[in-house]
Amino acid sequence: MNANQPTWLWNHPQWPHFEWADEVILPLLQAVRLKQGMLLGKAGAVSGETDPKVALDTFLQNIITSSAIEGEQLNVESVRSSLAKRLGLASGQTYPTSSRSEGLAEMMMDAVGNLDNPLSSDRLFQWHRWLFPEDAFSVLSIKVGELRGYDPMQVVSGRIDRPQVHFEAPPRDVLEDEVDSFIDWFNQSRDDARLDPLLRAGICHLWLITLHPFDDGNGRITRALTDMALAQADSESIRLYTLSAAILTQRKGYYQVLEQSQRGGVDITLWLVWFLNILDVTLQASLDKIESTLAKTRFWQCHHDAGLLPEQIKVLNRLLEGGENGFDGGISASQYKAVAKVSKATATRHLSELLAKGCIEKLPGGGRSTRYQISYPA
Repeated sequence: MNANQPTWLWNHPQWPHFEWADEVILPLLQAVRLKQGMLLGKAGAVSGETDPKVALDTFLQNIITSSAIEGEQLNVESVRSSLAKRLGLASGQTYPTSSRSEGLAEMMMDAVGNLDNPLSSDRLFQWHRWLFPEDAFSVLSIKVGELRGYDPMQVVSGRIDRPQVHFEAPPRDVLEDEVDSFIDWFNQSRDDARLDPLLRAGICHLWLITLHPFDDGNGRITRALTDMALAQADSESIRLYTLSAAILTQRKGYYQVLEQSQRGGVDITLWLVWFLNILDVTLQASLDKIESTLAKTRFWQCHHDAGLLPEQIKVLNRLLEGGENGFDGGISASQYKAVAKVSKATATRHLSELLAKGCIEKLPGGGRSTRYQISYPA
């Protein structure tokens, strides 16, 4: 090796025999496992959570956000139609699909649906062809459905005459052997009782992204395979959360920790901590969503005989949604007027009625700034 050449993760003498600090990783692993169990338990309490429509929404968000991480905006309705067809939900008039949406749906369903089929280079090549259908990417000069070419695979920035190399993948002449070694590990490690399945998913992610086997699409292929590893760990919960959505919200940190991990030797504690934390964030988001659904159900069970007007029900549902679109900071009379499309006097009367029936409560403040929020049953 050239004395001036950086020691990347893949050319470290101990590659790919990864190490990590159990005293750091095990508490995080325990916390994530606990949330996985809570998610499955709460999902069972929500009617319809195991419905294919839930899986549709999860898979759709996963595909859309995984592409968004790479800066690509997909046609949401086209992808939805392609997924719906494969989940048996397509009926009546559907949005037109494309070879792009069909390929993305095929890749997702193969990753989380065909869990007992072993991984192979042919399978990864098929995913790549689904990711880059010929008619959708005819102008791209990339190798599709095969390993990348012999040009160095580098991520660089800065001036042309003084580039900063953030990452360099293994050279093409060793790539085939490296991919074969990874595939052998992926297939055999599923039955390794000494390796926690969630750590296996994290290692899978770092290992494949390090190899960067394709001209393009490496991140999306890696995240799909990570979903497959997570589905092999727990095929039920994978239909309830979206890892790529959480990664998208922390995209800068994602790229930073991947770059750091390429220079830090075979101790991958830093990466596994980040991976388990992002998985924890993902599971918590799903728990919050289910808890919100349960709270809405309890609210309407309490008030279903309250004799509410259609305009009042519409506003209450907006408030129950939470977030920016649900008036997370409460609603004023003027906002009620705009949402319900009524006069200011009617809005004030409607709010007074909702207050009297215990549907809403006043937030601190008064006068024109008076705002109201949902009053959840005790």
